[in-house]
Amino acid sequence: MVRYPTQEQVKYFKFSEFDSPDAPGSGARMDNDFLAMLDEARELSGGVPFHINSGFRTPKHNKRINGSKNSSHMRGLAADIRCTNSRDRFRIVAALIAAGFSRVGIHDQFIHCDCDSVKTPGVVWLYA
Repeated sequence: MVRYPTQEQVKYFKFSEFDSPDAPGSGARMDNDFLAMLDEARELSGGVPFHINSGFRTPKHNKRINGSKNSSHMRGLAADIRCTNSRDRFRIVAALIAAGFSRVGIHDQFIHCDCDSVKTPGVVWLYA
């Protein structure tokens, strides 16, 4: 069951950062445990900003960008964090793992993280 947080429970992010582009306000549908872990990772990163490229996605938006049919973004359990340099990439990935994320995808422009319990844990993948 997805639990939705209050804005006061989130230190480093505004819900609007997670909005699907076609649904203003949808960032409030992010899972509470996911946001708690992401907040902790941001704290552990040592000051690296986490700019969210993609958070919550409506099915329509997910289809438009060719997201996977079972994307964790559509359940508020995933985010893509903008990252374009190796130093920040290392610090973000290390912080995500330290905060408890066990699913991380690395692209040259972003880092994906999710806490989707129906998917295989303990994986790091690269985007082509």
